[in-house]
Amino acid sequence: MARFSDEPFNDEMYDVAAVEKGAWVPSPYGPGDELGTYNEVTPEKTAAALALLDPTRPVRTFSLSETLFDGFPAWGSREYRQRLVVMGYRPPEDFEGILLDPEPLGPTRQSVHEERVTTSYNLGSKINGLHHTGVGEMFYNGFRGPEIARTWGTTRLGNEKTRPIVTRGVLIDVLRLVMERGRADDWFETPNGGPSLRPNYRISVEDIEAALELEGVRDPIGPGDVVLFHTGWSNLIRTDPQMYLEGGPPGPYLRELRYLAARRPAILCNDTWCFECMDPELTGGLAVPGHSLLFMKYGIRIGEAIKSQEVSDARLYEFVFVHTPQPAEGATAGAGPCMALGQPE
Repeated sequence: MARFSDEPFNDEMYDVAAVEKGAWVPSPYGPGDELGTYNEVTPEKTAAALALLDPTRPVRTFSLSETLFDGFPAWGSREYRQRLVVMGYRPPEDFEGILLDPEPLGPTRQSVHEERVTTSYNLGSKINGLHHTGVGEMFYNGFRGPEIARTWGTTRLGNEKTRPIVTRGVLIDVLRLVMERGRADDWFETPNGGPSLRPNYRISVEDIEAALELEGVRDPIGPGDVVLFHTGWSNLIRTDPQMYLEGGPPGPYLRELRYLAARRPAILCNDTWCFECMDPELTGGLAVPGHSLLFMKYGIRIGEAIKSQEVSDARLYEFVFVHTPQPAEGATAGAGPCMALGQPE
């Protein structure tokens, strides 16, 4: 499999002009590749992940996806709008959905509920594709925007090119680490009473290593793994949606991303709406440079708003990660739900 070049784990900003001219082309997986580090999820990797489960013990399933609702907080012009469609009876007077017909259908007097949805695949719990962000016209592996963009989506790197994966998942519970070490200034209580890392908290390399040690995760993060950070930020989704979007979500930055990328994970996930730390004092106002670094240089996908509360509560730090992507042609993200299989003590 691919071998990434050795580079210092630091916050040095990459040469944007050089990247736009193709400095990161071809990808570590060769010209024409559209899978990136999904190449690391081999049949052998899947078998090893399933071997985490003891067939003589019960297996619990955990949803890793937040529940979508009308008005789910989303960045910019993205929105989730859902309207109920009714047929076969007359709904209440304050109903603002869609009434197709108040009369039941046929001799069986069938009534129907369905819905009409307007949204973006890049909203709520999702896995971002490798062409979600680029530098100018340049995207992963040298695919150029003007060459792949169509009215309906993109001809390369679309979500239909992604494949289902079953692999090892690793939870990095930074919130637990901070709370158990008595770092009171680094977390706060959200309106629903749940804890969260403070706004703009940077998850450091030292946090990552200390959290894994605290959790007793002995096997290091390796090729094809899925890494999931737990910060508690999702407690704000319903209780303070404005802070959820504007409060500065906790996350890693360039040094940490280089550190993690060297291990060739399939996906890096956070329970926040934006994966990386956006603290302007740290970034100097740069707009999420870590996204393009992960997508374009390493071929690593990003998972955002991946729900981690239940696996954190269960102290399930290693699990089987399962994701079947939504095969939407040319789409830039997949809203197909993820799940974890595990056997917490």
